[in-house]
Amino acid sequence: MKLSDNVYVLQVLRGADNPDNPLNLTLILDEQHGPTLVDTALPDQMQAIAAALDEAGIEARDLERIIITHQDLDHIGSAAALVRESGAQVLAHPKDVPFIEGGRRILKLTPELLEQRPQMREMLERLQPVGVDGRLEDGDRLDLAGGIRVIFTPGHTPGHISLYLEDPKILISGDALTSQDGTLNGPNQAMTLDTQTADESVGKLAGLDVQTIVCYHGGVVSENASGQLHGVLRG
Repeated sequence: MKLSDNVYVLQVLRGADNPDNPLNLTLILDEQHGPTLVDTALPDQMQAIAAALDEAGIEARDLERIIITHQDLDHIGSAAALVRESGAQVLAHPKDVPFIEGGRRILKLTPELLEQRPQMREMLERLQPVGVDGRLEDGDRLDLAGGIRVIFTPGHTPGHISLYLEDPKILISGDALTSQDGTLNGPNQAMTLDTQTADESVGKLAGLDVQTIVCYHGGVVSENASGQLHGVLRG
């Protein structure tokens, strides 16, 4: 889905048995600095991501950088494969870097959870850690696609970030927000480590001038996006 001249949302299915809840990656184009991909789906989804990139006219080997919003398995899953293909730099917040690089166990994947969900344990076994080349802090500004501001939005994980594209006024919310059929919701409470901090992060996002919101889970919110965001904050 094309949101603007520089921004595409790439839908990647979790699997053939789950066609109704795609993951919504974001591709950001910049003629001078090259393409940027935000988040990388699950392990072993390199081919699906490459096919989605191809529809936007980009080859996986063309990626210059990958921004990871946070440490969850469905965000870091295919990062290592994409880096091998492209040589892209990986950027993330320092608080989640040890988990992305494999030095620490992903926080939500507790032994108890993996015991209950053997399919998740199998995916974790296939996960390949990836090195992080650059750290992104709150308020950092990337000179890409008219300017991208990094918004530190912890709660869902300690190092969760969102991205605000200043020119098209697009918010890439990661998992700080979710949506369903164009209706905006707060983060998934059951999968959020610190709900109070996550609610405070929603308040930070509500201070932005937003026209479109991309939720990793649920997709694009474009109708009265700012009003819906304030509604989530009040709710």
